[in-house]
Amino acid sequence: MSSQKAGPAPHPEPRRRRADAQRNYDLLVSAARDVFHTHGVDAPLDDIARRAGVGNATMYRHFPTRRELIIAVYSEEVAELCARSQSLMAEDPAGDALFGWLQDFIAHVAAKRELALSIADDRTGQRSALFDAWHHSMHTAASALLTRAQGAGAVRADLSASELLALANGIALTAIDATQAERLVALVRQGTDTPSTSAGTIH
Repeated sequence: MSSQKAGPAPHPEPRRRRADAQRNYDLLVSAARDVFHTHGVDAPLDDIARRAGVGNATMYRHFPTRRELIIAVYSEEVAELCARSQSLMAEDPAGDALFGWLQDFIAHVAAKRELALSIADDRTGQRSALFDAWHHSMHTAASALLTRAQGAGAVRADLSASELLALANGIALTAIDATQAERLVALVRQGTDTPSTSAGTIH
């Protein structure tokens, strides 16, 4: 999922919630993440409310529809992926930081693709705006790590973030397991190394 297209922030600034309301919101999103991961996006919403320890009325007050709950969960997944890129900006070597995050991106796409695709379109065009924003956030995260790696001479200078994310997306959609995904990333890394940093045989 990559794009250079800028979009609105992936998390529209919500109205400030009371502390108890924020706690319930966070509990519901956390519970939904667990339930969707274990049972899929069609899991009963009652199970999510039960896991969160709140009543159904509280859940529907925060999330009137399944779609809104899925959007909240996926938004949080993207935010965590992008926050991971920020934490890696201080890690050395810069090439390891870039390709470490790329592995995280691949795991995200492989595991969360069904969740993202389950967000139905509507007449307002919200789905397109959300996807543009999420894509923009991930492209920005990749660009920062790539620029740093290029500055350190770890990655060839003519590589773009869009190209790197396209390769990573392809790996996420085609790799049969995590081991193969790691090998494919290693092959990509070997192909994008500068001559001075190029590794030898990939095992």
